[in-house]
Amino acid sequence: MTDPATTAIDSDRPTQLLPLSQLLRLSVYWLGLIAVVNGIGVILQERIKDLVPDTTVQYTTLGIIQAAGVFIAVLVQPIAGSISDYTISRFGRRKPYILVGTLLDVLFLIGIATSNTVLVVGAFVVLLQFSANFAQGPFQGYVPDLIPPAQVGLASGLVGLFTVLGVVVGTALASIGLAVGDFTIPTIALGVIELVTMLSLFFRLDEGRAAKDRAGKSWAKVAVEAWGRDVLQERSFMFLVASRFFILGGAFFLVGLLVPYLERAQGITNPDERAVLILVATGIVALCTAISTIPAARIADRYGRKRVIYVACLIAAVGMTICALAPSIPVFIGGAILMGIGTGSFLAVDWALMTEIIPKASSGRFMGISNVATATNGVVSAFIGGVLVDALVRAGSPTLGPRVAFLLAPIWFLIGALLLRPVVEPERPAIRLDTATG
Repeated sequence: MTDPATTAIDSDRPTQLLPLSQLLRLSVYWLGLIAVVNGIGVILQERIKDLVPDTTVQYTTLGIIQAAGVFIAVLVQPIAGSISDYTISRFGRRKPYILVGTLLDVLFLIGIATSNTVLVVGAFVVLLQFSANFAQGPFQGYVPDLIPPAQVGLASGLVGLFTVLGVVVGTALASIGLAVGDFTIPTIALGVIELVTMLSLFFRLDEGRAAKDRAGKSWAKVAVEAWGRDVLQERSFMFLVASRFFILGGAFFLVGLLVPYLERAQGITNPDERAVLILVATGIVALCTAISTIPAARIADRYGRKRVIYVACLIAAVGMTICALAPSIPVFIGGAILMGIGTGSFLAVDWALMTEIIPKASSGRFMGISNVATATNGVVSAFIGGVLVDALVRAGSPTLGPRVAFLLAPIWFLIGALLLRPVVEPERPAIRLDTATG
């Protein structure tokens, strides 16, 4: 198979500009998805203290719980995406999976909210990984399905923007739970928000291209086809997936270990004070991320996606280094601001580059595979960071654990930037950056 990145952008892409209302509906579901991921991540960092009283293994246990869902995420998302490429239904080829996955997310979030043992909570977290990826795999196929070349940068920027808003919403709900000392309602509220954003997409978004012809293949063969070896021939795609794994993983160290960092490295032991700082820090990062997404997307349209990603990695690496070494909260906030700018610039460009190099007819399959990096990077980062945090507690240096874990992030960003080098960025024709109205 010819590497699609060696040629101009796929001519099979739609050509008609989408109204801004459609672009927003396409992006808003990301708010719901990311609110769940980020909110549950913060909530579990707090709840693990009650679920596992032994402070020497708390974050290792949390890492194991999250890692248990990695296999499910890796298996489910590409298969669901690939099957959706061929699905014919009255609602289209993507929406049935998005609907079922979201409804199951709500059910499993209720399970997490009402469970009080580490085993049961862990089981529901794994089930949540299944349902979330069942919806997300097909959902990701929409950008290649619907977005014309002229709007790829804008659409990618909007994805980044709503991703950031999801982080804010998820963290705000988790902080409310911490402040009141009960995470039941905030956890269930995460599911309600995801459901509302899904309904906006389900009833108002046009489906786009028709399903692929199965040509007599069984559904079992289609599912197995998701992991066909032909994907290895897409060299730029494979390197980009590996690159985004490390870049996103580097960014996750901040969110995934924010609670032990504030509590142990900065000495913020009061739950109310910590709740405020979590919300303030995340809000500042999110604001900087949001502000940087659209400008970064526009700059990338003009100067190239890879250049923007390289600069984003550098800015984020500097920011995380400052956070790791910060002697006080104000210095930490300064590093977090740089992290937000770097992360926002990456999020704005990453999606555009990915959708430009994948085969469009199999967008559900390839976007599902690409999101394996998204589904696993945080779990891997949280596990490695958690092991370091607990190891330094056992070594008698609890304040050093989160700082050492944070210093892994710049290494992750460097690896991600190096893996990006072999990716062949398609030549883009001169394109209009305006958007249809409506």
